[in-house]
Amino acid sequence: MKIYNVGLIGAGFMGRTHAWCWNSLPYFYAGRDYKCCLKGICTSSLEAARNAREELGFMRAYADFQTMIDDPGIDIIDIALPNNVHKEALQAAAKAGKVVYCDKPLTGNLEEAIQLEKELKDPDSLGQMALQYRFYPATMRARQLVEADEIGKIISFRAAYLHSGNVAEGKPMHWKDTRAAGGGVLCDMGTHIIDLLTWLCNAPLSRIYALQKTLYANRPSHRDPAVMARQDTDDMTLMAVMLDGGAIGSIEASKIATGCQDELRFEIHGSRGALRFNLMEPNYLDFFSSSDPEAPLGGLSGFKRIHCVQRYESPALFPGSKFSIGWLRGHLHCLYSFISAHHVEQPFQPSIKRGIELEKMIAAVEKSVADNKEGI
Repeated sequence: MKIYNVGLIGAGFMGRTHAWCWNSLPYFYAGRDYKCCLKGICTSSLEAARNAREELGFMRAYADFQTMIDDPGIDIIDIALPNNVHKEALQAAAKAGKVVYCDKPLTGNLEEAIQLEKELKDPDSLGQMALQYRFYPATMRARQLVEADEIGKIISFRAAYLHSGNVAEGKPMHWKDTRAAGGGVLCDMGTHIIDLLTWLCNAPLSRIYALQKTLYANRPSHRDPAVMARQDTDDMTLMAVMLDGGAIGSIEASKIATGCQDELRFEIHGSRGALRFNLMEPNYLDFFSSSDPEAPLGGLSGFKRIHCVQRYESPALFPGSKFSIGWLRGHLHCLYSFISAHHVEQPFQPSIKRGIELEKMIAAVEKSVADNKEGI
């Protein structure tokens, strides 16, 4: 049986998420002719790496990611670092010939993404981006229905990813709230919703008009909460966009949507039908078909709720198709798609090249904000 030795860079929130996924593969997917071994981990310091090794079940702690990447005993590099460190890790992994699983966004910086595009011989084959919202049965089914022309030509859409974590004035900044770390809501959450919407519609952004808002100019520093610091990133980005093909709609990313938890949602309206989804009800996809009769008294017309739940295709077998799904399950199937593609030498989707494309879309949104001139 083939064994893949995984080296994880980062043991914070996303690092722990990825470690859980690697450990969980045997429980959820049957009949695999390969195993994944948590071989190495490195993080901000050797002491922290040793602690993470013990807590998360890795075999060895490394003082730095370069040493771990250069280790011939490591096959796969999983990058779960702050955005501004991604480029160095990607460069090192590519040079060492290691395949990569990289958290989004690719870099949080267009110049660095373009540099990688020039350096990498084949960004499609380097590895996969962790864009897990593509990997729920409900969102995969939505893509199938669009591809099967069940809703016809796409006319319009509304897509949003909403949190409320930055509403409180006294909340200390996170590194994700700093431009130096490749942060901001547009990079953090906008990457997800732009990727999902353009993937579902199978069309890139072609025209953009965007506005941004930062709720408080100054907030407690992420390094020292006793010190006030200027926030140089957005709390909210609102985009009016057109896709290739002419569909128009809105895309929103916000951490100041009071009352929202982790609400990723979309509506897609076509010439013959429509789709809608909300991550707060992740078991269901709503589908409307114009072909359903409206008479008598409404006939059979209206949105129908498809019970997608956990109806993943084989070899997924646990916990069962009818058990309620959750946030971690999308991450797990995203990682499974990566390792299974690598094992059978199939293309990665979404690939590192997709990460570069998303950086260009994010930069186009930022340019629209910068170019906007206020007026009546």
